[in-house]
Formats: sequence, structure tokens, C-alpha cells
Amino acid sequence: MSAALVAGAFWIDYRDYLSSPLSLPDEAPLTFEIKAGSSLKRVVDNLAEQAVIEKPRYILLNARLTGKGTQIHTGEYRLEPGMTVQDFLDLLYQGKVIQYSLTLIEGWNFKQMMAAIHTTPQLEQKTLGLSDAAIMQAIGHGDEHPEGRFMPDTYRFTRGMSDVAILKQAYNAMADYLEEQWPQRAVGLPYETAYEALIMASIVEKETGVPEERDTIAGVFVNRLEKRMRLQTDPTVIYGMGDDYDGNIRRRDLRNDTPYNTYTRGGLPPTPIAMPGREAIHAALHPDETEYLYFVSRGDGSHYFSKTLKEHNQAVIQYQLKGRKRSFSSYKNNEDDNQ
Repeated sequence: MSAALVAGAFWIDYRDYLSSPLSLPDEAPLTFEIKAGSSLKRVVDNLAEQAVIEKPRYILLNARLTGKGTQIHTGEYRLEPGMTVQDFLDLLYQGKVIQYSLTLIEGWNFKQMMAAIHTTPQLEQKTLGLSDAAIMQAIGHGDEHPEGRFMPDTYRFTRGMSDVAILKQAYNAMADYLEEQWPQRAVGLPYETAYEALIMASIVEKETGVPEERDTIAGVFVNRLEKRMRLQTDPTVIYGMGDDYDGNIRRRDLRNDTPYNTYTRGGLPPTPIAMPGREAIHAALHPDETEYLYFVSRGDGSHYFSKTLKEHNQAVIQYQLKGRKRSFSSYKNNEDDNQ
């Protein structure tokens, strides 16, 4: 057989192999990782040992012919049933590594957020065991309290990315959004800084059960601040209780003074109490113009809003006490200034 025929047969075999399917065990997806410093030959040899690739020399030939053999990306890859050898090469050359996602939920506090991050196995855990202050130092903001500083959202990442990288993304997303929204705020709000608006947004986030009520709830709190009334919102009390909170809030808890007890202290608490989402921040910066000063839960996630203390007390009896008239936090208070 002439050299030309041999070469032609080789080339046909090579081309046919590129379009042939990979040999995946049990016809199930297979994942493999390319670590930093790994060569294409090492990757191909490993897959050949698993019988996924039958003709590794053709893979290396393709890399030389295309000049892409040195362009493979580190990361984790998934081979799916039905993939051809060419699909495998495209996967490597284009760096289509497996993407994971981590969702940070609106209303979570910093402790809950870090628990979610630290239980995500694909992340490299660099902050595990660190104090809150040390975590903030690790992301370059050691002088700031962590609560509320991170944007709740879904973040995409690849295996081996560090938790610090995720935290930086979430921190920057929140900082950028505040910087964008603060100049667009409504006129005359009782906040001196964007951080105070963030604190208010965290309270709105925790109090809102029905999204349509966010702006109204924000309006109530803004009205109370402007009238120098105490906010008297349970989520701040709960946050101040810390690990002592067992799912119930009692009258003694409302009386126990902490920096976060808005029943015993006027104004906003010193820091946010949770991660507010974009909608809650928008509500804090664009509250409804309303005369409401009070609201009480109806028990279905929605609230009954009142303009006077008398109406509010009647609503508490109706919705919270099931019609039974007995003493509670605002009952018998004759002056709104005491609220």
C-alpha cells in the first residue's frame, strides 16, 4: 500500500474518531477535574485508563493541529452520554467547566448566610472558624459590622473558588446597589446616610410577608421616625436577643433593654438586622406617603394598618387576641409619643 493510501486511511480514521461517541461507563455522566499544572496528555491518559477515550493519540494530534493543546482551562468538567470526541475537545478548549450556584436568601442574618456558605462543599473554605471581624478583614472591610452588608442573590462559581471570593462579590453587589440608589431617594427622608437606609431596609425585609406591603410598611416606620415615636418592631428585639431567642417573644423580652430593642430605645438600631433585598431597599428609599402609624399581622402574612392608637388596639384584639381584650404592649397607652 502506498504512503498516500496509508496517510489517507489514517486521516479518515482520525476524522471518523472525532465524530464517534465517548465510551462512558454505564452511559452515565462522568465528571473529572483538571488541576493547575496538568497537561493535556495527562488528562487524556487518565481518561484512556478509564476506557473513556480509546485513541488518545488522535486527541493529542488534534491539539497539535489546532494549536489549542496549551489552552485547556483548569476546573471540573462533566461528560454527558452521547457526547462525541469532538464535543469533549470543544469542552476543553472553550473551558466549559461545571458551574455551581449558591443562593443567599433575603432576610437571612449574617450567621445564617455564613452557615450556608460553610456548608457548600465545592467552595474552598478560608473563613471557617474566623470571627465576624476577621471575616470582614479578609474581604478588606475590617472596620465594618457585617450584618446587612451582603446582597441576597444567586452567585455562580466553579469548584475550588474560595468563600472569600463569594463574600466579596456579595459585598460589592450591595455596595454598588446602595451607591446607585441613594442619590435617587425620595425627598425629606429621615436618614442621614445610605447606611441608615440599609438599616431601615433590613427591618422592612423582616416585617414584610406580602411583597405588595413593603412600601406601606416602610411608610409607617418613616412616619414614626419623623414623629419621634419608637419603632416598636419585634424583629429588632429578636435580633438583640441573639441565641436566647427560642421562637417565642415574651413581654419581658420587650422590656429587656438592648441596643436593638426598639420598644425601649428611640430611632433606628445601630446596625441592620438582616440582609435586605433590592425591593426592601427600594421601599426604604421610596416609602408610601401615608398617614398610617401602626400595623398588626392578620396571621396570613398580610397586615392591618391603622392611623390611630385606638384603631390599632382594636386590630390587635381582633387579629392577635381573637377578640379577647387583655393587656398588651400598646394597650392603655394614651399618648402616641410613648410608642
